[in-house]
Amino acid sequence: MRNLIIFLRRYFNFFLFLLLEVICLIFVFRTNNFQRSVYLNSANGVSGKLYSRYNDVQYYFHLAETNDSLVAENLALRQQLATGFDQRDTSAVIVMDTLRKFTNDTARKLLSTEVRKFLYREAKVINNSVNQTTNFITIRRGTKDGIRPNMGVIGPNGMVGVVRTASENYAVIISLLTKSNGSTSSFSFSSRLRNSGEIGTVYWDGYDGGYVTMKDVPRSAKLHKGDTVVTSGFSAVFPENINIGYIDTFYTGEKASTSYTIRLKLATNFYNLQYVYVIENLLRDEQTRLEDSTRKMLK
Repeated sequence: MRNLIIFLRRYFNFFLFLLLEVICLIFVFRTNNFQRSVYLNSANGVSGKLYSRYNDVQYYFHLAETNDSLVAENLALRQQLATGFDQRDTSAVIVMDTLRKFTNDTARKLLSTEVRKFLYREAKVINNSVNQTTNFITIRRGTKDGIRPNMGVIGPNGMVGVVRTASENYAVIISLLTKSNGSTSSFSFSSRLRNSGEIGTVYWDGYDGGYVTMKDVPRSAKLHKGDTVVTSGFSAVFPENINIGYIDTFYTGEKASTSYTIRLKLATNFYNLQYVYVIENLLRDEQTRLEDSTRKMLK
């Protein structure tokens, strides 16, 4: 207490000056419109900068929450994509029969021209490899979330891979970055040129994690650097028109060759993969059963 009194006595004149200065400024700003407007504008500018800095800091500490909300929003939008639905037959005969036999609510459901085929689930990537011959991605989703082997996986920008195994809380994805065995690739995908529609096969050659190869594209195709390559939709794993990559270079090899070999820059950045979407084909079992039974009949 004694030290405080000594301090106040020593700097009494200085504190008195500050007090009188503040009182004078208050009278000036209250009684003069011009000075008041200058003060308010300056104060708003300073406070605005302070609030901006505060919001920047606050935003930084909420990035994880923001990312989660964006992923959830993207998931909701993907569920509404037209590629997630198949078309139903709505002939006049079916319409009339339905209207006679069912209530309005039931008829409305049966008369729907669309039936959901693909269902999407978001998942957080917790482990990822890109420099191996066979690369795997681990996600924090498992069988209790509806994840099963052989489901397709995509990222925010394009194809990622296929679920290989799943436990109750986790699943392991075999990445698109899995080295092919050449023409008899054990891990390849049916693909299509978005602009012209020609079909080919995409696989990874094991060298660069940013590029894949597309083969069996006929020489009649008109190719341009930057053209987009997407999934063909011929498999039961991926919907059509999922981005795979963009044409970087292409060549024909031997003169007698009838097809192009194309180098694609991947749409997905596997070096910075944070979230993925697992795709469930709700009609897959029906499709595969029919295809298997047809093969057996032809043997």
